[in-house]
Amino acid sequence: MYGVVEIGGKQYFVEPGLEVVHELIPGVQAGERITFDRVLLFRNGERVEVGRPYLRGVRVVGEVLEVGKLPKVIIFKFMPKKGYRRKKGHRQPFMRTRILAIERESDG
Repeated sequence: MYGVVEIGGKQYFVEPGLEVVHELIPGVQAGERITFDRVLLFRNGERVEVGRPYLRGVRVVGEVLEVGKLPKVIIFKFMPKKGYRRKKGHRQPFMRTRILAIERESDG
């Protein structure tokens, strides 16, 4: 069983037990459970379902393991012989989530 889920505008392959590093979701702390409902693709055995754009009744449940920042990236711009130099740094925030389950609501 696996799926493809959209988190923060990016697509991630997920399956139970897998850890995913993704964009920071505001208001969620480490240790909390989180539900992703923007599921693009779901496969259970031989059956593959593709959403248009998302699947209804399918959700991915995970537990946030870590909230932090990635290593610093230095942006340095300059123009030779002009005396123009600009140095900036950036640390991208991230979340590490362990996927617990991919749930499908029954068709009633």
